[in-house]
Amino acid sequence: MGVTVLQAYPMPENKSGAHIIDYLSKRLLSLGATHAGQFLVDCETFISTPQPHNGTPGRAVHVLHNSEYPASTFSIIDSGTGKQVSLVADSIFDLLMLKMTNTFTSKKQTKIESRGARFEYGDFVIKLGSVTMMEHFKGILIEIEYKSCMILAYCWEMIREMLQGFLNINVGKDFPSYFAPQTIMTAMGQQQMHAKHNDMYEPTDTVKQYLEQFTNYRKHVSMHGSVSGGIQGGLGGQQQQPVHMSPAPVMGAAGGFGLIRP
Repeated sequence: MGVTVLQAYPMPENKSGAHIIDYLSKRLLSLGATHAGQFLVDCETFISTPQPHNGTPGRAVHVLHNSEYPASTFSIIDSGTGKQVSLVADSIFDLLMLKMTNTFTSKKQTKIESRGARFEYGDFVIKLGSVTMMEHFKGILIEIEYKSCMILAYCWEMIREMLQGFLNINVGKDFPSYFAPQTIMTAMGQQQMHAKHNDMYEPTDTVKQYLEQFTNYRKHVSMHGSVSGGIQGGLGGQQQQPVHMSPAPVMGAAGGFGLIRP
C-alpha cells in the first residue's frame, strides 16, 4: 500500500462514460501498463432515526467497502456538524447496521459505487472507475496509487506527472483538497494548522477521498431535484475542485482526446 490520490475525470460533451473508459484503458495499455483485474468501492449511508426536531443536524453513518481490503468494512460517522470519526471493522459490521433499524435507516436511493478496471505500471496502480448511483451513470473517478511512498509531500510531483502523462489531464501544482492544511484542536484546547500532506498515509484516507467525491455526486443529484442518469452527473466532483481540473477534453480527428485551452 502507498499514497493514493483520487481524481474526478472532466467529462467531454456528447461522449458516453463507456466510450471514455475504453479510450483511457487503451491509452494506458499502449503506454505500457498491464491490466490487473477489477476493483470496486461502494458506499451506503444510514441516517439516524428519528431526526432531531430542535434544528440539530442528524447523525449519519457512511459504510464503505474497498475490494483492496475484502475482509474490512470502513465506517465514517458524521455528527452533522463537520466532525467525523473513522472506524475499521470486519464484515460483521454490515450485519450490525441491519439490526439497528430503530436507530439508523438506510438511504438506499443514494447508494453509490465506483467500479472498473485496475492497471499496474511499475510502482503505480491506476484504477478507472465508473461511478453509478441507482444504476445511473454519474461520472468517472481515477485512482492512482504510488506504492513506494507513504507521505504525499514526498511523491506528489510524481503522481501529478503520472496523471498528466498517462491520462492527458492538466493537474495543478497544489495538493488535492483532501490533503490541504486543516485547522485542528490541540490537547491544550488551542487551534493550529495541520499539514495533512505530511502525514503517513493510511487505508482510511483512500476511503475518505471516495466519500468526499461520492458526496459531490450526491449533492449534484440533490440540486437537480431527482436522481437522473447521463454523463452530466460527472461534473459534480469536478466543480468542487476546479484547481485540479483541466479544461474539458474533446474528441480529435484521429479519435483521441485533446484539450480546449482558454
